Amino acid sequence: MVIDFDKYALKGNEFVRFVALELEVPRDKASRIVRAVLHALRNKLSYEESFQLMAQLPMAIKGIYVEGWKYEAHPHRIRHLDEFLEAIREADGDLSGYDFGNNAHALRAVQAVFLAMYEFVSPGEMRDILDQLPHSLRELVRQPALATKAVNSAK
Repeated sequence: MVIDFDKYALKGNEFVRFVALELEVPRDKASRIVRAVLHALRNKLSYEESFQLMAQLPMAIKGIYVEGWKYEAHPHRIRHLDEFLEAIREADGDLSGYDFGNNAHALRAVQAVFLAMYEFVSPGEMRDILDQLPHSLRELVRQPALATKAVNSAK
């Protein structure tokens, strides 16, 4: 059996393209945003939840998710939205000012990545992820999904 790496790349590119279109940014910037948001998220979720999420992500995005991941006996818990924004900027490194700008741009970037996740991850798994997030972050990323569902149901 031949492994179809092109198929894996295609699905990963769809995920990144979704974020790029949502934010109206170039794909290289969108890919850095995806990486930073997923790294901040994975460092805060339980290991069980991370593995359940990874099972549903496109293969190329799984690779981004696990890149540089180090085991910690007790993952850090996200307590506030500001902590999450700080974590994504830290994960992005030197380009964080360009990629995330002010807090309004950073919040929009987080929403865009979660919108892409809603397209690729089951509703049940997304609920499980949201349950591990602090209220302020949960409300931020729940809103796009509700708006998307409202638009889709109106069609």
